[in-house]
Amino acid sequence: MKIGVLTGGGDCPGLNPVIRAVVRASLKLGHETIGFRHGWKGVLENITMPLGREEVSGILHRGGTILGTSRTNVYKVENGEQQALETFEKNGLDALIPIGGEDTLGVAVKLAKAGVKLVGVPKTIDNDLMGTDFTFGFDTSVNVAMESIDRLHTTAESHSRVLVVEVMGRHAGWIAWYAGVAGGGDVILVPEHPFSVEDVCAQIQRRHDTGKNFSIVVVSEGAKVATEAATDEDGSYVLSSMKKDAFGHVMLGGVAKVLADEIEDRLGFETRHTVLGHIQRGGSPTAFDRVLGTRYGVRAAELVHEQRFGRMVALQGNKIVDIDINDISGAIKELDPDLYKVAEYFVD
Repeated sequence: MKIGVLTGGGDCPGLNPVIRAVVRASLKLGHETIGFRHGWKGVLENITMPLGREEVSGILHRGGTILGTSRTNVYKVENGEQQALETFEKNGLDALIPIGGEDTLGVAVKLAKAGVKLVGVPKTIDNDLMGTDFTFGFDTSVNVAMESIDRLHTTAESHSRVLVVEVMGRHAGWIAWYAGVAGGGDVILVPEHPFSVEDVCAQIQRRHDTGKNFSIVVVSEGAKVATEAATDEDGSYVLSSMKKDAFGHVMLGGVAKVLADEIEDRLGFETRHTVLGHIQRGGSPTAFDRVLGTRYGVRAAELVHEQRFGRMVALQGNKIVDIDINDISGAIKELDPDLYKVAEYFVD
């Protein structure tokens, strides 16, 4: 068989280990692989590159993706689906392995209904995809954020400051919670629990009243300010712009600055903000993400070999399993409420 591989959406550590594993396993199983450049854009424009042993040699430790990526949406382009089908036919493709998150695999779900034989590989540093306990890239991102918080502790304490750290997490607070707990954050704010500025300030004031001269606030980019009648579903984003990407998502960012300004105005404590941004998704993957990506890639190649299409590989417990790719659409895997409660024990 001839197998196509693509990476879509945001880059993250672990993509290259997946690509390498797909290629190496496919070769062992007697199949040929080619790569589509720049995600779905490469499919629409028929931009390909060979993927053999030489092309994937030495990429295990590299961050990013040798295939390139984009946020192109096939279904936002006129006749996009037909263009994609024609590209697959021109290249004599028998199967496709798309590697991506909710949006990339959402396109894959639609193409599968149009007859494309495919196996999906889940990718998002936010760790918010249904059906899998962890996605590769998440562990690396958490470690980068944790190390950053460790470093911010020393300057916060030295200058008696409040520091607000903004991390990634559009709909779910996995990164904020893991990095915040591991890094000793004093206040952790996640999208699942809309916050009030009054409550945040009260928590910080209590710390200072007990002799703590500094505080670290860890906030997801998608954290929401609570409405007057707040529930877990209420609240509104804090945005620096109203721009949207090709999938209609508002481009988040800005909550850390707004919150830092509010804290300083209300409490009078010197407050600074730091936005980690793309630092979290760059650089070499951790050992966990290299191994997880490798396991995902091998199993995806095996599923194609077994002609079990319309599936997505996933991690459940310590086992790599496969699930119906349709199961991932329409829902976000939010932060476990029991985990959130753990952090509450460390609020002074």
